[in-house]
Amino acid sequence: MHTEPVDLSLLPSDFAWGVATSAYQIEGSPRADGAGESIWDRFAVQPGTILNGDSGETACDHYRRWEEDVELMAELGVGAYRFSVAWTRILPDGAGEVNRAGLTFYERLVDALRDAGIEPYVTLYHWDLPQRLEEAGGWRNRETAGAFVEYARVVSEVLGDRVTRWMTHNEPWVTAFAGHRDGVFAPGRTDFGEALAVGHHVLLSHGLAVPVIRQNVPGASVGIALDCRPAVPATRAPADVAAQRHFDGFRNRWFFDPVFGKGYPSDMMKAYRARGYLPAKSAPWLQSGDLELIAEPIDFVGINYYTSIAVRAGEEESEDTGVPHGSPAPEGYTEMGWPITPGELTRFLERVHETYEPPMILITENGASYSDGPDEAGVIADDRRIRYLERHIGAVAQAAATGVPVAGYFVWSLLDNLEWASGFSQRFGLVWVDHATQQRVPKNSFHWYRQLIGG
Repeated sequence: MHTEPVDLSLLPSDFAWGVATSAYQIEGSPRADGAGESIWDRFAVQPGTILNGDSGETACDHYRRWEEDVELMAELGVGAYRFSVAWTRILPDGAGEVNRAGLTFYERLVDALRDAGIEPYVTLYHWDLPQRLEEAGGWRNRETAGAFVEYARVVSEVLGDRVTRWMTHNEPWVTAFAGHRDGVFAPGRTDFGEALAVGHHVLLSHGLAVPVIRQNVPGASVGIALDCRPAVPATRAPADVAAQRHFDGFRNRWFFDPVFGKGYPSDMMKAYRARGYLPAKSAPWLQSGDLELIAEPIDFVGINYYTSIAVRAGEEESEDTGVPHGSPAPEGYTEMGWPITPGELTRFLERVHETYEPPMILITENGASYSDGPDEAGVIADDRRIRYLERHIGAVAQAAATGVPVAGYFVWSLLDNLEWASGFSQRFGLVWVDHATQQRVPKNSFHWYRQLIGG
């Protein structure tokens, strides 16, 4: 296999190498030890929501096999692990009585990570809202922001003596639009105006939680993980150029701008009113002082990057690449149907640095789905994943060489997990998982990554 060597000398000497997961995608046992029901527990049992009827009921059984998974990370040689806490394990109803057993699970996990020399990076919210809060209006309800702050307080009080790296939310765009405009993620709603309100309340909860975490955690480093979809116009035609600008506002600027004190983009407010997503002269969810709260200074921004898109007129709110999910993937695409465009990662990092000036940037997710499994000798030769990772790590290094303050990289994902609505059909892991037996087998990409970061 021919690969292009990565010049790691371009990266800082204290660069954090890690892997990432999320609670619902790997833990399983969602109602164990007093945990409550989440919106994904409810969504997954509805017919047709998840491919092949898969669910997080077992997932990767990490809730019972976490010690084995920490050993895998130690073998991999990573110095950092990004994972999410399940809100329903801590506050089963979303608020009120604390479930001590849930906190104990994460305390044991964090202690084991630290014993193995692995720095825990905690994400508080990765899309699994308690169902009780959803029944009270969910993220459409401004009061949910307050419930999130209480949840952040409880978790940071307990883990704050051992965890200093914190992320409030993972990908607010997905919470808002995949869950409330497109209906393909929990809670499965389909209203654009509602999605705008949801996104605002998520960002508000972020801004409100940051100082609470800092108060509870001496020396805390607090940020948020934002996904992005860099875009180029499909042609130089003025209509395509305008469509690309709209897509960028819809997909990127709508969340980056307010987090960094620029407010909501005025061109998008105008466009959304013209399209009927907002009332003519107001945004009913926006209250005085909200933008200042959302713009609470952060210590880093996490960027989740997988792909980019070419935008045509009439498709300025669509991410459809025209390539279906599944195997075999066409040349230049992953099995998610996403084009492989590492150069756009470099350009986007440079743009974030120049436009928003975050003190630090982490690549909190980057990876590729390929379904390569064990051959007759048990070897998983996922060469395409290795090439993808190598090219994207190289893109990060190139950004660092231009002065972008990138300080860490987390592969998505440690394990082949439940990939949300795609079920177990999409495999992003460095470790292959037999979902019938829970057997874990490191892929060739696991060994490659270990060698790369081990020097």
